[in-house]
Amino acid sequence: MREITYVEALNEALREEMRRDERVIILGEDVQLGYSGRGGLFLVTAELMKEFGPERVRDTPISEDGFVGAAIGAAATGLKPVVEVMYADFLLCCMNQIVNVAAKLRYSTGGQLKVPLVIRAMIGQGRGVGSDHSQVPLAWFMNVPGLKVVAPATPYDAKGLLKSSIREECPIMFFESFLLYRTKGFVPTEEYTVPLGKADVKKEGTDVTIVAVSTMVPRALSAAEKLKELNINAEVVDPRTLVPLDKETIIKSVMKTNRLVVAESGVKTCGVGAEIASMVMEEAFDYLDAPIKRVAAPHIPAPAAPTLEQITIPNENDIIKAVRELFER
Repeated sequence: MREITYVEALNEALREEMRRDERVIILGEDVQLGYSGRGGLFLVTAELMKEFGPERVRDTPISEDGFVGAAIGAAATGLKPVVEVMYADFLLCCMNQIVNVAAKLRYSTGGQLKVPLVIRAMIGQGRGVGSDHSQVPLAWFMNVPGLKVVAPATPYDAKGLLKSSIREECPIMFFESFLLYRTKGFVPTEEYTVPLGKADVKKEGTDVTIVAVSTMVPRALSAAEKLKELNINAEVVDPRTLVPLDKETIIKSVMKTNRLVVAESGVKTCGVGAEIASMVMEEAFDYLDAPIKRVAAPHIPAPAAPTLEQITIPNENDIIKAVRELFER
């Protein structure tokens, strides 16, 4: 076991899966060398072109619709493409390919065609790069039948979930948080995977469940530590995979703590928290001692000014405030 960054964990996952399965290829803008001369805007594909060559690590034109479409065709004919779309905002340029083709092809052909495709994209709040480079569109893709949605929060989960995603036989939307890219965590040197659809209880507790998504996981853990000073023992649950969602772990936690806060960095309206809160209301209403609280970004485009942007990103104080309100009723 050693400590590596989230980016290094993703890079290891790609390298190991490309060595394991020669059908795995990488497509995207600047994935070969990029600005750094090593590969990838944020070095997730660093040094991979040197080992696997340009046939398996392919730079593409700036045309998301084109290279995602090419990847779907490659997947349907036997390869296992991993596509880097850089910022999640750019997924809007290829929504038709993802929603109308990749997600539906297996269903519409009666299972004759499969699309073993991973689309990696960064959710990019916190860089002061404006409203078209900072969106967190996880909920958009949760709403599309035929897609699986993955959002890891730690280096361990990032590596294990990416390896599992590459081995799937269906299209996967794999979201990486910019604010987590340089965070470190312990990752085994030996082979392992993390199963899709299985949540992780990052911290056990008895008084309130905090379901935290992606960027919000470390903030929820920090909030939980501070809540101890108020004699509140919070349990932090990381879904890790949003589709399929591990309902059982979340419901089990709520039945134990009787209170729920859902924290995400996307906008609140029709967000991930809305889906999880609705699910708990349908299946565990009788166990709730207080209304569910949601912590999320306000319903506005992300400001370009860094100081204003920081105000829109939920933090540990927002989580603490939501938890305290549950106990003040």
